[in-house]
Amino acid sequence: QVQLVESGGGLVQAGGSLRLSCAASGRTFSSYFMGWFRQAPGKEREFVAAISSITYYVNSVKGRFTISRDNAKNTVYLQMNSLKPEDTAVYYCAADVRGRAVIAGYWDVKKYDYWGQGTQVTVSS
Repeated sequence: QVQLVESGGGLVQAGGSLRLSCAASGRTFSSYFMGWFRQAPGKEREFVAAISSITYYVNSVKGRFTISRDNAKNTVYLQMNSLKPEDTAVYYCAADVRGRAVIAGYWDVKKYDYWGQGTQVTVSS
């Protein structure tokens, strides 16, 4: 069982920045494929970014968001710069521990085994 706890969400003006953190349990965190997803009201949960030894991003956040990880701290981060109102959503951290997402479909919510509770990000215009 892996537990994921997100933090760092909040209210920010357009153009501002936030840094999300996701702390994970488990002794083999370095082997987990980690992802960030978001879900806006009335919309499906969508892929934002993922990281193994390389990084992946949805086109809408490329150049603005950066995903990183610190395996010594069992933590994955999402640095979000130049935030826009359309970035407003609940952001979720997810872990693929069985190696499905890393092989194919890292954008697919069904490829991830564990999810955090989410953290709200609100960007005002």
